[in-house]
Parts: sequence; structure tokens; C-alpha cells
Amino acid sequence: MNTQALTQLIAQNLYQSELTNLNALIDSNSLFKNGDVVFILHKGEQYTLRRTRNGKLILNK
Repeated sequence: MNTQALTQLIAQNLYQSELTNLNALIDSNSLFKNGDVVFILHKGEQYTLRRTRNGKLILNK
């Protein structure tokens, strides 16, 4: 799956979860179930959320 398709899939899943519960708490394990990198589309900009070996999160534009 390419980066753009993955980004769109994640955005769609997050949008659907927002419709279900506006105050949803998302467990990071569900975000990182396929690896240590998540691509986030926010206002037309792509961000990368990474989980480090120490379990910390790094967000880059």
C-alpha cells in the first residue's frame, strides 16, 4: 500500500471514529498495530507520527 492510500485510509478511519464519539480515546497500540509509523493527513498537510524504541512519540511535518 502506498503512502497516499495509507494516509487516506487512516484519515477515513479517524473521521468515522469522530462521528461515533467526539471525545474518543484512541489507544496508541491500535494506531501502531502495523508498524512504528503512522501517516496523518491534517488540513491537507501530511504528518508522520513515529513510535521510538523507548515508547515515546515523535510527530514530524
